[in-house]
Amino acid sequence: MKKFYSKKTFLSDQKFHDNKVVVTDNNGLILAIENLEFHDAASLKIVDGMLIPGFINAHCHLELSHMKGMAPTGTGLIPFLKTVVGYRDIAQETIDAAIVDGDAEMYKNGIVAVGDISNKTDTAVVKSRSKIDYHTFVEMFDFLQPSNTIPTIAQYEAVYAGQSDNGHNKKTFVPHAPYTVTEGLFEYIKNTNPAGSTISIHNQETPHENQFFKDGSGAFRDFFDGFGAPLDHFVPTGMPSIYYAMAHMNPACRTLFVHNTMTTRDDIKAAQRWSENTYWATCPNANLYIENRMPDYQVYLDTGARVTIGTDSLTSNWQLSIWEEIKTIIKYQSYLSVETVFTWATINGAKALGYEDRLGSIEVGKQPGLVVVVDDVVTRLL
Repeated sequence: MKKFYSKKTFLSDQKFHDNKVVVTDNNGLILAIENLEFHDAASLKIVDGMLIPGFINAHCHLELSHMKGMAPTGTGLIPFLKTVVGYRDIAQETIDAAIVDGDAEMYKNGIVAVGDISNKTDTAVVKSRSKIDYHTFVEMFDFLQPSNTIPTIAQYEAVYAGQSDNGHNKKTFVPHAPYTVTEGLFEYIKNTNPAGSTISIHNQETPHENQFFKDGSGAFRDFFDGFGAPLDHFVPTGMPSIYYAMAHMNPACRTLFVHNTMTTRDDIKAAQRWSENTYWATCPNANLYIENRMPDYQVYLDTGARVTIGTDSLTSNWQLSIWEEIKTIIKYQSYLSVETVFTWATINGAKALGYEDRLGSIEVGKQPGLVVVVDDVVTRLL
């Protein structure tokens, strides 16, 4: 049995407490949360700093860890995507080593669960052995080409079969983004995943995305032409891209919209009318890395949106640390309270990934992994 005490313990009411002792077994299962007055100080492990549950990384691309530093910053999404696709001749042993290092970095940084995008099976072995729980999003795209839909399904069914679901790991098929998925592929994804599972989709990350769906103009046409996938058949919807996604996704699933740098108050309200299972993943350092912009978090507060936090990949970030994301959020939008952002980084992420029964909050019966943050350093206690 272990007893932890901090003057700032973040409990399930999303508030810090200065008089609580967290009692666990040796494996980190929380047995009790009791008032300090009932415990002899000599029996306690007294920790400085903020005592919090382990972080949830709601959005990552672990398989791209080998690309750290390869993409220049501030280019915008479309040049960034071209850079990512252009790096093909990387030795597999380099990729594998970077995946191992990325998983270890996240564990060291107090991350206990990850919503991870996978286009391949490169990460499967590491996930099967990791101390982190992974919800793998097997990400599908057919570049809006109906002729690509059937081959795409066959390709990603193999990836899905090869990904890890042992232990607490999970996996689902997910669409990449509105601008890369046909109605037919959306229908396959919708019909394949069970209700209640979590579906991730990149959303409104650049002004070009909404422009493309509203009137068919913008840089995406040239981008697709460059890949031999012309969009002469595409008919604009006249609405922002998120409405196309909602029209073809299952509102009974938990839907995790990712990035959302161009998402408006009206978009959020529409999504929350569409489904009570809507979540929003913000990756502020990646948004700054790629587009030099961040979401307006005030609209998420005003609409009661359930926000989560992700790191994105080392292709678009300098590290895999939710604490660094929290620091960036508070640095640039300091009206947000620490309690609010910790809620995003813990219980909201756990709910989005379907891990709230075990992770995300310091509660009796959970095993969330205890983390302390002091002097800008994150340390795992359990």
